[in-house]
Amino acid sequence: MHRPDAPLSGPAVRDPFVRVRGAREHNLRAVDVDVPRDALTVFTGVSGSGKSSLAFGTLYAEAQRRYMESVAPYARRLIQQAGAPKVAEITGLPPAVSLEQRRSSPTSRSSVGTVTTLSNSLRMLFSRAGAYPAGAERLDSDAFSPNTAAGACPACHGLGRTHSTSEELLVPDPGLSIREGAIAAWPGAWQGKNLRDVLDALGYDVDRPWRELAAAEREWILFTDEQPVVTVHPVREAGRIQRPYQGTYTSARRHVLRTFAESRSPALRAKAEAFLTSAACPVCGGSRLRPEALAVTFGGRSIAELAALPLTELDGALAAAGAPEAAGEAARVLVGDLRARIALVAGMGLGYLSLDRATPTLAGGELQRLRLATQLRSGLFGVVYVLDEPSAGLHPADTEALLAVLDRLKAAGNSVFVVEHHLGVVRHADWLVDVGPAAGVHGGRVLYSGPPAGLAEVAESATRRYLFARGPVGERAAREPSGWLAVGPVERHNLRGLRARVPLGALTAVTGVSGSGKSTLAAELTADLPGVGRLAAVDQKPIGRTPRSNLATYTGLFDVVRRVFADEEEARARGYRAGRFSFNVPGGRCETCQGEGFVSVELLFLPSTYAPCPDCGGARYNPETLRVRHRGLSIAQVLELTVEAAAEFFAGSPAASRSLAALQEVGLGYLRLGQPATELSGGEAQRIKLAAELQRTRRGHTLYVLDEPTTGLHPADVEVLMRQLHGLVDAGNTVVVVEHDMDVVAGADWVVDLGPGGGDEGGRVVAEGPPRAVAAAAGSRTAPYLARALGLPEPGRG
Repeated sequence: MHRPDAPLSGPAVRDPFVRVRGAREHNLRAVDVDVPRDALTVFTGVSGSGKSSLAFGTLYAEAQRRYMESVAPYARRLIQQAGAPKVAEITGLPPAVSLEQRRSSPTSRSSVGTVTTLSNSLRMLFSRAGAYPAGAERLDSDAFSPNTAAGACPACHGLGRTHSTSEELLVPDPGLSIREGAIAAWPGAWQGKNLRDVLDALGYDVDRPWRELAAAEREWILFTDEQPVVTVHPVREAGRIQRPYQGTYTSARRHVLRTFAESRSPALRAKAEAFLTSAACPVCGGSRLRPEALAVTFGGRSIAELAALPLTELDGALAAAGAPEAAGEAARVLVGDLRARIALVAGMGLGYLSLDRATPTLAGGELQRLRLATQLRSGLFGVVYVLDEPSAGLHPADTEALLAVLDRLKAAGNSVFVVEHHLGVVRHADWLVDVGPAAGVHGGRVLYSGPPAGLAEVAESATRRYLFARGPVGERAAREPSGWLAVGPVERHNLRGLRARVPLGALTAVTGVSGSGKSTLAAELTADLPGVGRLAAVDQKPIGRTPRSNLATYTGLFDVVRRVFADEEEARARGYRAGRFSFNVPGGRCETCQGEGFVSVELLFLPSTYAPCPDCGGARYNPETLRVRHRGLSIAQVLELTVEAAAEFFAGSPAASRSLAALQEVGLGYLRLGQPATELSGGEAQRIKLAAELQRTRRGHTLYVLDEPTTGLHPADVEVLMRQLHGLVDAGNTVVVVEHDMDVVAGADWVVDLGPGGGDEGGRVVAEGPPRAVAAAAGSRTAPYLARALGLPEPGRG
């Protein structure tokens, strides 16, 4: 391979390296690095070291910026863009395709079929080559989509389910009057009072117990579709003048259904859902399509029946049906295209998925691999693929298939840049870029750039210790359970009558290949099980959906910080209370940007861009608030501190120290206190939730359930996290982790292995017991990898 510092022989020779000079994005310290093209390059380093800032924030962002420069200005305004990265120069950079793990939840109408575009081809196949009933008109492909007006079932609008309610759900306590809150489904605050006052004005008795009202009155109040308007005369209150107004009545059912269908607030939707029962649509049977589309068949099955099959079975059905002679060449091409693309998805270990599987039910790793399979089919060459931990959510057996896909992308003439912690992927790389040595301000340097073997000479590297000459995990003395949780029989998704045991007062790892049913089993561990005192389910969902939510607000640390500032002498002199130091409410915040710190700038023919607020400069507060200082820093400057720096700054405040110590204990010392929730990865969000749990005053036995807590963690960070989880168990709690990291599984007290395969081929307990016993289990796809981690002979060998 050409050395980065070797001279080129002349201007006609193509430089085989992407050369970065002076990268300063986030914590990068004027980084210079050369990365080879047409190779598999893996970026490594501890969490927060700066590897994503280099791969995504610098290399991909610059490739995207250059592409956008070539797009017409009018078109540019329609495309979401990132800002230009902070870098002096990048040369030799080809066009780039980013495959990140999207953290946001896609719409319920999005499915495996829409992500992979396989649904488009299947709909076209039914339109061109389907068997139509005698006399039926041929349908366009849109008529086979539940997401179009032409195809959606009119009864459920293409959702496949209908929602209804009942008097028992809407009025759980009929002994109460309407004024006392009998209609539990009504909104609170002024809106609920308004509905009660409207009913009163309409002549209904709002002070009689609900059960004493006439049946016809109860029916109308709860279920009418009428929306009468009446003049309301509010009851006068001392010191308040309330004038008459025109009030509109909305029935309880109408309010609940509208909130569930239209509200953007997850909390309001969840509250509305509690008053609804859901059932398959009686018209389409849950297929989401019109009868005309369901009447068309291919190989004897409707499009809904084919979309419900696991992809491996769908491939078999298409092979058996073939392409009808009457349909001609188009049908043969469509069948061939479908089968070739299904093979790519199945090759990524996702053959257990069906086309109608909704994307919100998929893990981030599953979604990324679906998009990766789609890219393979695109046939692009000469581009850089930038991938964000493609092994996330993958069992070790499935990682081997992933490596084959990465090699195919490279063999097609592309460069593959991967941010990754999985040591199997790291060892497979042609080139390593190791960033560190630690996180945040202690990272941001490229420690090594070169073939993997050379990292062995870099003493500073945290990755080096795990990549070379690391022995098997030492077996730990198993804890004696204080009791057992009996789970099941479970009948959900692919679990059919599954029963499992979980020891109390121990750490249990739930293992199995992707799609075997691990997360479904974990979801069955509820607070209702005998033996569970308190349940803490620590998942990877975002801690907030807007930049206003951040690490400090979620953990409660911001309340402590605001009280500290309110206690300052200058704050007391000015009459400032703790609320003054919140950027979410009027008073202390900058009103120009309303506490956002930035403003949107509208540009003619160009996309809106965001710039620091011209009045506060991004500080989010008004000048008067910023004049109050604590130990020389304003509230805005405190929010810019990292957790590690803040721990030293607030050493004299026990309440703040407790929160900050918990965050450091789970390896998040590099995050800023004011870091917006939207900038956090799923793994970081999960560890923040765990830190919030760790700082709680102990309240007896707790069952902690964590779904893949090591996702996005460097092996060094995994050790830090596992110390905390083992500490929780030693304190008398129970911890259950869904996990693919065999080092973590090897250190557990008990293992429940599901499988043997994914989807319909999984859903049963293959083996359960101490790690050593599961490592010896025949028929377990986990056993060989667990045996390797323990330094034992693999099942069937030795």
